[in-house]
Amino acid sequence: MGDLTGANAGIVIPPWNGANLVVDEYNKTNPATKIELVKYDSQGDASKAVALAQQAIKNDKVVGLIGPAFSGESAQVAPVLEEAGIPSITASATNTKLAENGWKFWHRVLPNDSVQGPGIADFIAGAAGAKNVFVIDDKSEYGKPLADAVRGQLGTKGVKLTNDSLDPAESDFSSVVNKVVAAKPDAIFFGGYYAAGGNLLKQLRDKGVKDAKFFSGDGSLDKGLIDGAGAQNAEGALVGCPCYIATPDVTDPKVKNFADSYKAKFNADPAIYASEGYDAATVFVEAVKAGNTTTDKINEFIKTVDLAGVSKQVKFGDNGEVVAKDIYIYQVKGGAITLLGKATEAKLG
Repeated sequence: MGDLTGANAGIVIPPWNGANLVVDEYNKTNPATKIELVKYDSQGDASKAVALAQQAIKNDKVVGLIGPAFSGESAQVAPVLEEAGIPSITASATNTKLAENGWKFWHRVLPNDSVQGPGIADFIAGAAGAKNVFVIDDKSEYGKPLADAVRGQLGTKGVKLTNDSLDPAESDFSSVVNKVVAAKPDAIFFGGYYAAGGNLLKQLRDKGVKDAKFFSGDGSLDKGLIDGAGAQNAEGALVGCPCYIATPDVTDPKVKNFADSYKAKFNADPAIYASEGYDAATVFVEAVKAGNTTTDKINEFIKTVDLAGVSKQVKFGDNGEVVAKDIYIYQVKGGAITLLGKATEAKLG
C-alpha cells in the first residue's frame, strides 16, 4: 500500500518491485501455499488509505500488509489494521511517533527519523563542515518531524540556525528562497518529498544560491529530485536515508544477486527502498514457508524473525522498530544518485 501513481510514486514503486520480486521467486518454487501480492494505490492520501485498508481486510481477506509507504497514511491505517489483527511491515514510513502507540501488529524495516535526522545533522556539521544552516520543512507528518530532528541535533553542534516552512502544494517558493538568500547559509536542509525538493532547489540556484550545499532526507532520494531541479542545479546535492540502495558497483554476493535479479525483471537498477521492500516481503514469505498462514501466527513469526536481509539484518524490537540503525549518505554526481557511504564514515571530496 502506498502512492503508486501520485506525485511521489518514485519512492513507492521500488519497494513494490522489490516485494514483487520476492513473491515471484517464492511462487516459482511451486509451494504448497502460494502467495498473492495485491496493490493498494493510496496516492499518499490518508483518507484513501483507510478505505483501502478496510477493503483489504473485509473483502480481500489479506493476512499481511507491506506498507503503508508514508508516515501520514501509516498513522491513520495502523489503528485499523491493529483492530483487525493484521500484521504490517512498512518499508519507508519513518515518523518516530508511529512506534509509540503500543501497536502489536505494526513493524518497520528501517530506522526512524529520530535516527535519520541526527545522523544527517552530524554529517552536515561534521564532514560537510557547515557553520550556518537554513532548515526548511514542508509541514507534513513526515517532513516537519524530520526537519525538527535535524534542527535539534544541529543545535547541539553550535551551528547557526535559520528556520522556515513551505507548502508543497504551491509552486512558487520565493518567500522562503528570499529568506535563504538573506541568511547566506553554508548548507540548506529540506524536510519533505522530492517533488517539492527539486522545485525548491531549482528556485534556490536560479536566485543565485550557488555555493550552499543542499541536503534532504529519504523523501527526496529519487531521480525526480534531479528532474525537478535540472541536472546542473542538482549536481552535488546530498540526501541522507535510513535505506541501503544496491548501486551498480556493489560487491556483496547476496546484494549483487538481488540487484541483478531486480534489473533483469524491471529493466532498472534498484532505487530507494527496493531492498527494504524485498526484505519486508521476505519476512512474510519466510513466515508462510514455516507453515504460518493465519494473521496471528504470521505476527508471532515476525516478532521472532532474525534474518540476513539485503538491506540489513532484519530483527524487530518489541515496539516494532528494526534493530539496525545505519544511515547512509547519497550524492548527485553526473546526473545520477551515488552512494557516499554510511553517515558516520562518508567523506566529501
